[in-house]
Amino acid sequence: MPKISEATVAEHRARQLRTLLDAARSLVAEEGIEALSLAALARRVGLSRPSLYEYFRSKDDLVAAIVEDELPRWASLVDQALAGPPDLAAKVEAYVRVQLEVMTDGRHAAAVALVEHALAEPAQPGAAERGSGAEARRIRDGHAQLLRPLVTALGEAGIPGPELRAHLIQGIVDAAAKFVAERPGDAAEVISVAVVQALHGLDGG
Repeated sequence: MPKISEATVAEHRARQLRTLLDAARSLVAEEGIEALSLAALARRVGLSRPSLYEYFRSKDDLVAAIVEDELPRWASLVDQALAGPPDLAAKVEAYVRVQLEVMTDGRHAAAVALVEHALAEPAQPGAAERGSGAEARRIRDGHAQLLRPLVTALGEAGIPGPELRAHLIQGIVDAAAKFVAERPGDAAEVISVAVVQALHGLDGG
């Protein structure tokens, strides 16, 4: 039986999984998505690649695990942001601001990049053959948690097509996040413009 560092095997596995997920996030944040692989992660943590198969079946499974670990905290921030404002406009503004704060915060850079990569993966040539569809569905299901509070707020306010409207607002957020990534010095202005665009469209002055 392998040596364990915790009181029980279950606690050891939980600690090891946390170490692996943190190391994988650091790898992505430092070197980009392309650098993430089971082999690279094994080298970083000093384990054999076969040992990682006890935790992840493939790179896609690893990506899904990282995102699933991060999304609940991300969703909690969104829930909290929308719980306070009394009216719809304030809720939409809170949603845009908290999403952009998370998406432009370096602490969440790996998760944001992996979400974007995983959501785009099914559209890439050969995705079905690589078997990445199941993992992408896991991520899409988790990502839907982020939209749910906004969909609910729009629906309760009587806005027609609340789910579509929520996705369109998220599209503004995604575009703004990419803009900030290219011009970080303009972050405050970009966030303000994104809020105006989400609330008022081209009539926002």
